[in-house]
Amino acid sequence: MTGTNATLRPHPATGQTSGVVSLDSSPANTWVPVTGAQLVLPEAGLYEVVADVQGSIGWGVGVTNAIIDAQIFDVTAGAAVPLTARRVILFTDQNATGVNGIQANASAGAQYRVTGPATLRVEGSWRTDSGTTSSRVLWAHNFRFKKISD
Repeated sequence: MTGTNATLRPHPATGQTSGVVSLDSSPANTWVPVTGAQLVLPEAGLYEVVADVQGSIGWGVGVTNAIIDAQIFDVTAGAAVPLTARRVILFTDQNATGVNGIQANASAGAQYRVTGPATLRVEGSWRTDSGTTSSRVLWAHNFRFKKISD
């Protein structure tokens, strides 16, 4: 780059983290922050934000529509990042007996513009239409951002 006002950043702004949360003590249909899965976008610009998540549910009796969802939430703006809500698990096992479990993965990502520094986090929620579930857990194995434009 040439010129007297040229600014060169050697690398784009990036960051990543991970975390986990048990959803067992949270009420159904309530977004819960994933402990440790929080990042700060350092400056105004357009970012690619991605959360690779894994959910797990255990159950012992018949279940209809056991669900774990995930989303990326902008704490600074007080709103979900558009296009990042994902259904991680949806299953029905009405004939279940004994102890059962399931795990599934999802990836949520979007291009997201901020006007200044912004704190983002991964959140999880659960719901069961009928039956009993336990051991509801959501991991954010890789929550990351990369600045792609000013």
